[in-house]
Amino acid sequence: MYLAYRLVLYLLFPVVILRLLGRGFRNRNYWSRWSERFGFIPENRRGPYRAWVHAVSVGEVKAASPILEILLENFEGQPVLVTTMTPTGAMEVEQLFGHRVDHLYLPYDYPGVIRRFLKLTAPQVAIIMETEIWPNLIEACFQQKLPVVYTNVRLSERSFQGYRRFGRLTGQALSRVDRFAVQSSVDAERIITLGAEPTQVTVTGSVKFDIRRPASIREVAEALRRELGWERNIWVAGSTHEGEEEQLLEAYRQLHLRFPDLLLVIVPRHPERFTQAYRLAKKGGFEVRRHSEQRGALKESIQIYIGDTMGELAVFLAAADVAFIGGSLVATGGHNILEVSAAGVPVIFGPYMFNFQEIATITLDHNAGVQVKDGGELADRVGDYLSDPESRDRAGEAGRKMVEENRGAVERVLAVLEPYLHD
Repeated sequence: MYLAYRLVLYLLFPVVILRLLGRGFRNRNYWSRWSERFGFIPENRRGPYRAWVHAVSVGEVKAASPILEILLENFEGQPVLVTTMTPTGAMEVEQLFGHRVDHLYLPYDYPGVIRRFLKLTAPQVAIIMETEIWPNLIEACFQQKLPVVYTNVRLSERSFQGYRRFGRLTGQALSRVDRFAVQSSVDAERIITLGAEPTQVTVTGSVKFDIRRPASIREVAEALRRELGWERNIWVAGSTHEGEEEQLLEAYRQLHLRFPDLLLVIVPRHPERFTQAYRLAKKGGFEVRRHSEQRGALKESIQIYIGDTMGELAVFLAAADVAFIGGSLVATGGHNILEVSAAGVPVIFGPYMFNFQEIATITLDHNAGVQVKDGGELADRVGDYLSDPESRDRAGEAGRKMVEENRGAVERVLAVLEPYLHD
């Protein structure tokens, strides 16, 4: 199976290059640092590294942050490497950690490329966030006796069935992994079915409940709220995707009839879509302002506000009366809704939450938010929260308590990592 997998990879090489080029048209950062994606490491980013943590993109970087903070504290200045696949993930690493960690793009899963990467970085342990199964990478680590630990593992039904189609290849790769820290018993069952050794799998819960909110976030959010308007109703729609902004704008059009002072803040998931969201709102006939251009108090006539800066979604959410998290009205699979709950704000999400199904279920069970089937129902539920402050406060407080009750996964993950954190 490995031979067939590698042959397919080589045949797809032109597609890999074309895809990278295509992504660059949406985000030009994809056109930079290509050498890293093929295992050529700059002199100032070469190892040895005490640990290597891989986090695909923004969400995984945020989830990894409490683990990374503890690693940096324990390693006392020893270098730590973080890899991502996306430029937005790279930006998140820079914003959260600055020069305290080194960043590289993860190379593509070609055998020679991976071997070169491991030789030049020489990590002592590989910590992979969530579930990216790269057979050649895992095999190379195994051959070099480099421990591989998967943390915060979650396997949606769709991902599980996808990996299951390549059962022998997936099973052989997973059997080479040293430990798995999984989010739930369902994830444990699925990863074992795919080929992981049962004795190597530990249920730790989701580290995403261990949200570390900056001490200053309340003050920053209050300052933002003053700028946007203390007396206005503020609805924040975060991490939105193509196909969702149109539904949000239509929902706003309906809600504006009931709540004339309502401000909708749209924060697209990817920076290449900031301008698209702005243009959609302008085309819809709304008064629109970009956050990057705002100075002082917002004019009361502004209806749609585009959050077009990186790393400020948490502040927008903390300044909101009610929040919607995107990737859930379209079949993306949703995004992490816990940041909303941690802020004490009721959360609304759409029908497509298969990437965060357990968190969505817990949220609904705690009455910390609601799930809607489409944009029409979204308008109704936002209206319900805006018209009933007591219900809104109850949902927000329920979400805050839910997050507190489910903390502790980071400590359990660190217990799994403990054998690999000492020289």
